[in-house]
Amino acid sequence: MLKVVEDISATKKRLKFEISADAMEKEILGSLEKVRKTATLPGFRPGRAPMTLIEKKYGKKVEGEVLDRMIPQVYADALKAADITPVTDPVLEQAIDFKRHEPFAMTLTVEILPKIEDLAYENIVIKDIPLSVDDADVTSVLKRMQEEKATYDPSEGPVGIDDLLSFDYSTPDGDISVKDQIYKVGGSLFPKEFSEQLTGMKKNDERNIEAEFPEDHVSERLAGKRLTLYVALKDIKKVNLPTLDDEFAKDMGLDNLDALKNHVREEIFKAKTNEVTKIRKAEIMRKLLDSHKFDLPESMLENEIALLVSNEVAKAGQGSDGGKDREALEQELRPHAMRHVKGALLLTAIGKKERVSVSEDEVKNAIRAMSGRFGVPPEDLIKFYVSKDGSLGGLKNSLFEEKVLDLILSKAIIEKGE
Repeated sequence: MLKVVEDISATKKRLKFEISADAMEKEILGSLEKVRKTATLPGFRPGRAPMTLIEKKYGKKVEGEVLDRMIPQVYADALKAADITPVTDPVLEQAIDFKRHEPFAMTLTVEILPKIEDLAYENIVIKDIPLSVDDADVTSVLKRMQEEKATYDPSEGPVGIDDLLSFDYSTPDGDISVKDQIYKVGGSLFPKEFSEQLTGMKKNDERNIEAEFPEDHVSERLAGKRLTLYVALKDIKKVNLPTLDDEFAKDMGLDNLDALKNHVREEIFKAKTNEVTKIRKAEIMRKLLDSHKFDLPESMLENEIALLVSNEVAKAGQGSDGGKDREALEQELRPHAMRHVKGALLLTAIGKKERVSVSEDEVKNAIRAMSGRFGVPPEDLIKFYVSKDGSLGGLKNSLFEEKVLDLILSKAIIEKGE
């Protein structure tokens, strides 16, 4: 039975509860009687041994089993009575000291979800984002589709835009020397002025080309430098784009070119709609975070910081900046972690108030949808989530948060503007 709730902080409580001697004794005697019915002691048939002998042999074990059974139940009742939701396992403040025929008292500390006062999420004003699909959008997608179906034919030259080349290049001092570089003329691997000086060359031609390479170039040896490169052109392939006609459309599974254009327009509109929805949800989250103030459970915050740091360390191992020590990284990422945890708590509170839930069917449908989108078997996706989170709980929580954001968005006021 809960006796006292003490506030250590807004997100940490001390619970003191007690189980009466009579309640404990009733449970112990009941358990001993069950043991007695099956216990075999020398000289006695099962169920006939004196209780004094049963207690002598099994008493301590039964007492432990009763405590293991009753403490979680009393703890759950205490949480309910105090109307608090824990976010971590409770911590026992002192060693268990149980004595028969005396009340059993315990003191626990536990981190809890904060109480969010004045939860406000209806009628959030967000900016309107006009949606349209113009002919240029459709043309751009059709061009990409053409390029995906393109073939390349051998050529002697001269080099033109979009040609696929193979060449060797080096600097005069020999410090940089690359063999069999593959490059599509006009691509981002080399500066525009480099591509311009390639045009007009023929197979087996050689030429010195001077070009300025940007600071963010993928090659550290070239980045931020103005270099003269000796280029020896070895091979040229001319791009051969398929004609955009009804036959092309049929190859793509549509009846004719007009049907293909309409399909592309619809897909672009769908993609833009999804992007607008993401932008609106991000704006809603910013406003929710800015308009609610409450303390965060320290354990949740530390866990989130550890996760973000782990991700950054993994990126550093793949070539990003790994020079920062862990403490500096933790301080840098703490504000991001605070917003992540605060956002999750807000969505949880709103979802609870609105009785939002995610069914098993919704989880299965999400897995099927991702399977089709990424071309990954459903069972592999399930294995991925289980290996990452230990269960499908992470996916289920993501679906829950999206449902809550969808609900808030449905209640938002979209402010029309230019």
